[in-house]
Amino acid sequence: MIEATKKKRTWRPLAGAAIVISVAAIAGQSVLASLNATAFNTTAQNINAGTLKLDLANSGNGFGTSIANVVPGDVVNRYVTLTNSGTLNGIGLTLKTAQTGTSSLITDGISPITTKALKLTVTSCSAAWNTTTGVCPGTPTEELASTVIGSLTSATALAGSTLNSTAVRYLQMKIELPDQNETTVNGALPANTVQGGSVDVTYTFDLKQRLATTTNS
Repeated sequence: MIEATKKKRTWRPLAGAAIVISVAAIAGQSVLASLNATAFNTTAQNINAGTLKLDLANSGNGFGTSIANVVPGDVVNRYVTLTNSGTLNGIGLTLKTAQTGTSSLITDGISPITTKALKLTVTSCSAAWNTTTGVCPGTPTEELASTVIGSLTSATALAGSTLNSTAVRYLQMKIELPDQNETTVNGALPANTVQGGSVDVTYTFDLKQRLATTTNS
């Protein structure tokens, strides 16, 4: 009986060791035995961002030339060119002005004051203006109807609101002092006069990017 018991106890540790080795072998095979696949584009895809640029240039006598000694009824035309030199099409073209100086030349008088301030009219031409004669050799378009300059402190939409990449807009900026009557007595100018005053005007054109799009190809 003693010898039979010893034999049973001898093989049990050996059997346990064999099971542990088998489990370890199986676990090792599950880590090392795997399949993988990968793919990538052999030519890198290029993605670049566009640009939106608005250039303003004088054409003939533009904004760089002052206007002197105007009287009621005078009209003075100045010519400028707008160019979208960016790669993106633009929309929402607007104009606003900032002005400092004599108030009677900036804003119309309010009754009983009857002074009339300077007015601006903007007209574009499909070709470059003849800045000597004021003739449009192409098709003229009124971009902004005659407006008191003091009313343009907020961005005002121009009729031609789009300006595509590389497109050019030829503009005539018409400044006029409306007809009005004043009487100077014994060398003394009347109150709230438009005479002898001056105004400094800055014209700002703004252009927005085209609408964002979703493209499928």
